[in-house]
Amino acid sequence: MLTPLLSPRHGTPEIVATESEYEKVITALSKGEGPIAIDAERASGYRYSQRAYLIQIYRKGGGLHLIDPIPLKDSKLWQRFNTEFSDTQWVIHASTQDLPCLIEVGLKPKQLFDTELGARIAGCPKVGLGALAESLLELALAKEHSAVDWSIRPLRPEWITYAALDVDILLDIKDKVEQLLLDQNKLKWAEQDFASIIKNYQNYEFTDAPKSDRWRRTSGMHKVRDRLSMTIIRDLWLSRDELARELDLAPGRVLGDEAIVELAIKRPDNLEEVAKVIGWRTRLEAPPFSRWLKVLTASLKTPIAEQVELRVTSQSMPPIKIWKEKNPLGYARLTHARAALIELSQQLQIPSENLITPEYVKRICWQEPPSDMSDYESFVAGELTRLGARSWQVEQVVSVIAPALSATEPLVVPESAEAETEPAVTP
Repeated sequence: MLTPLLSPRHGTPEIVATESEYEKVITALSKGEGPIAIDAERASGYRYSQRAYLIQIYRKGGGLHLIDPIPLKDSKLWQRFNTEFSDTQWVIHASTQDLPCLIEVGLKPKQLFDTELGARIAGCPKVGLGALAESLLELALAKEHSAVDWSIRPLRPEWITYAALDVDILLDIKDKVEQLLLDQNKLKWAEQDFASIIKNYQNYEFTDAPKSDRWRRTSGMHKVRDRLSMTIIRDLWLSRDELARELDLAPGRVLGDEAIVELAIKRPDNLEEVAKVIGWRTRLEAPPFSRWLKVLTASLKTPIAEQVELRVTSQSMPPIKIWKEKNPLGYARLTHARAALIELSQQLQIPSENLITPEYVKRICWQEPPSDMSDYESFVAGELTRLGARSWQVEQVVSVIAPALSATEPLVVPESAEAETEPAVTP
């Protein structure tokens, strides 16, 4: 029987928005003991920026605190916080989601416990905060406010309560996850992964600037068959991104991906037709139809030599579906390696993508193995280490990947098993 968790155990605090109040928070937390639970709320889907609009902190004996980082963005107290708690473990759920916005304000942990990642390694079937609250604490944690616009001021009382609850129970979840890891002799594995996250974010600098080829991920690109249409999509996407940044609105609220693709395909030549194509695919009260028409008109004049390529070369591995033709032996090796890793992941009760990064396995299987089969294990270990695998991962998977390198005939696998998947974890 689940117990509904409706309010923090020690009440919902007032939001801290001044330096004098923040100083009191640091003083109070310094009197506490043990790790510090930290969470952040962003306005994803509403704002262009991925900055934090609320930061929640809890420590046993140090109280629960809610900080508005917007009026405190230039405060030197963030660095003071880092110094004060540099030897303290920070507990964050799904840390790679929150660390960028925490680092933006100046918060950077030196010791980390990620409850989501730890739960994955411990074999928990569901690792969301609400799911862990239910399975480990028998508490029902409401999540109906998770996707609200946290940039709104003042924040609604029910939102504030929701935010406070997230950190109020986080240390309890951490204790349960840690015990599971200890019981399974996996704690040192998880600690290596946590340390890897810290290392990866050591020199991280927050930026809202999109990657140069981000526009190629526009939804609906599969409908495009020519370079000119691709060029139009790129130019519209970049113009939308510029405007979204200026307005601090999520790009999809400025102009939807569907509209961008349709404009590229239909190529309207007047404002009325542009407006007809865009229709409801914008949240702006006064959509700048003339802006999109101007971009469209200019793009249509792009010389053939300057139009973007339909496809670009990538450093990532080719899609699995072409391995059978391009590298049949590599495909055979990969099918055997994947099958062995799936079996191992079931034995260890760790998702295969957490056991070892799928991209690493593909890179090893794609290349020609050493001529001497006795070198296979050292070859796999060396490659995995070079690619960035943690030592516990290398120790666990080398002996199951190495035999796969001698395969010459592929295993028969369902087409669905050849679908590309992304790891659900850390950089």
